[in-house]
Amino acid sequence: MHAADRLDAAIAETGSIACVGLDPRPDLLPPALVDRHRGTGSSQEAVAAAFTEANRRVIDAIAGRCAAVKPQAACYEAYGLPGWRALQDTVRHAVDAGIPVILDAKRGDIGSTAAHYGQMAFGGAPDLRGEACSGMGADWLTVNGYLGSDGVDPVLAAGGGVFVLVKTSNPGSGELQDLELAGGGTVADRMADRVAAWGADRLGACGLSDVGAVVGATYPEHAAALRERMPDTVFLVPGYGAQGASASDAVAGVRSDGRGVLVSSSRGITGAWQQTGSDDVGAAARGALDAMNAALEAAR
Repeated sequence: MHAADRLDAAIAETGSIACVGLDPRPDLLPPALVDRHRGTGSSQEAVAAAFTEANRRVIDAIAGRCAAVKPQAACYEAYGLPGWRALQDTVRHAVDAGIPVILDAKRGDIGSTAAHYGQMAFGGAPDLRGEACSGMGADWLTVNGYLGSDGVDPVLAAGGGVFVLVKTSNPGSGELQDLELAGGGTVADRMADRVAAWGADRLGACGLSDVGAVVGATYPEHAAALRERMPDTVFLVPGYGAQGASASDAVAGVRSDGRGVLVSSSRGITGAWQQTGSDDVGAAARGALDAMNAALEAAR
């Protein structure tokens, strides 16, 4: 299924525009879960096993309540092969639960290397018989589009959707993205124009493109302006909650029909057990997600 259609269907089915970031760290894991895995295998294997259990419990608790999940690849890659296996298990568990998956890896390269990034996420790498291997199983991959079409087209050829960095949520984003160009507009504006062009002939039945844009909730005034440049683009919106953006900030780039925005929260959901006094990471995540859904719906 077209990536934007699948995401739009998930939003319609769940009534949620929330994306749960699965960005595990040892200090975000409940003590009882850590104790179960400490000392099992190598240090990397123990961490990876703890990540896998925590993610499975969160996914089981939030299934049917969110539009997507978004594992951050770096959190897993830091733990070598065991971490990579934990990432693969996490993606597969989400897929089995019927949740669309955005692999947050922010890849950026050209030619065959870019193609391999797409094949990693979506499948299609040739085996020794020339047949296609399966990939991670994600629906979307985040990419850095500042290498231009040479870095985006090969990823799209692998068959999934991409979220291209346009206006990111970090404080230093303006150092480059807000620079004014001689011909008018900013660097982020020019990237938004490219995203719209890349996605113009890639609309799904829902009317949205599978070339999305990362537009941070911490800059709501930018989001509203960027929507005019990217009318058919899904905005992946980081920065809600822990980074300081409100629900109203997060939906500033929504289309007039209330669609086209997916709001991400990571540690505010997976680390919610720290606020409840309970080690039940799944139940705490579900409660935090329900509160996020209510806030976003009221703002939308």
